[in-house]
Amino acid sequence: MSETYGTEPGRSGTVPRRRRLSGATVSLAIGGLLMLAPFVWMFSTSLRPTSAPVSVPPQWLPSSWDPGNYARLASDDYPVFRFLRNSTLVSLMSTAGIVMTSALAGYAFAKLEFRFKNALFGLLLVSLMIPIQVTIVPLYVIMGKLGLIDSPWALVVPALLGAFAPGIPGAFGIFMMRQFFRGTPDALLEAATIDGAGPVRIFFRIALPLAKPALAALTVITFIMSWNDYFSPLIFLNTTDIMTLPVGIQSLRPPFGQQSSLVMSAVTVALVPVLLVFVAGQRWIVQGFTRSGLNE
Repeated sequence: MSETYGTEPGRSGTVPRRRRLSGATVSLAIGGLLMLAPFVWMFSTSLRPTSAPVSVPPQWLPSSWDPGNYARLASDDYPVFRFLRNSTLVSLMSTAGIVMTSALAGYAFAKLEFRFKNALFGLLLVSLMIPIQVTIVPLYVIMGKLGLIDSPWALVVPALLGAFAPGIPGAFGIFMMRQFFRGTPDALLEAATIDGAGPVRIFFRIALPLAKPALAALTVITFIMSWNDYFSPLIFLNTTDIMTLPVGIQSLRPPFGQQSSLVMSAVTVALVPVLLVFVAGQRWIVQGFTRSGLNE
C-alpha cells in the first residue's frame, strides 16, 4: 500500500493521504501467497512422523508433530550434514573461480584492445544458448583424462575456466562484468596509465574496487546456482561420501529408506543457506544489475 502526500487547506506542511489497494497489488499479493504454498507444505511435511503417508489432497498441518526428523539428519545413519559440508566447499570454490575469471575476462572485453575481440565476445554470447547437456560429454572425457571423475574437483576445475563451468553462469558472469566495466570512466584509467600503472595494476587497484556491486551480485547468483546444481554432481560423483546436497537428498532411498518427512526435512535444511545468502545479497543483486544495464 502506497502513500501520497498533499497539503490540506488551513494546515502547513504535508500529511499522508492513503490510496486504496490497486488490483495489481492484490494480484501480486495473491500470487506471492500461492508461491509460498509449496514451502508451507514442505515445512509441515518435515514435521510429520516418518510413518505418516503423504495424503492427497495435501494436508497442510500434520495431525501429529514430530520435530525429531531434524535430529535424525544429524545422526550417523543419515549423512545429510556431510552432504551439506560437501555442497558448501564445492559452492564456495566454484563461486570464487567463476567470479575471478568473469571479472578478468569482463574487464578485458570492456577496456582492452586485442585482435578478434568482438568475434570472441560474439562466440561467448552464443555459448549462452548451448545447453549443458551438449557439453557434458566432452567435459566428462576431459575430467576422465585428468583422473578427476568421482572427485569434487570435477566440479571445481571447470569453474576455474569460467565459461566452461557446467550448471553455473560462467558466460553470463563475463557478460555481466563486461557491461559493468564499460561504465568505468576511461579518464580514470588513462590517468592511472599516465602515472605509470600497468594494466594489471589498474585492474586490481582501480577497476576491481569500483566493481564491488557487480561482484557481490555475481557472487550471490553463482553461489545459489552452484548450490542448487543437480545435473553435474549426478554425472561426476558416484561415492556417497562426496555427494553434494541435491544429489545426496535423492539418496535418502534404500539403503536409507525413502521417507517423505525425512526428505522434506533435508530439503528444508538445504534451503536455509540459499535463503540467507539471497537475503544478505539481494540489495547487491538489484544494484549490480541496475548499474550493468545502464551501459550500452
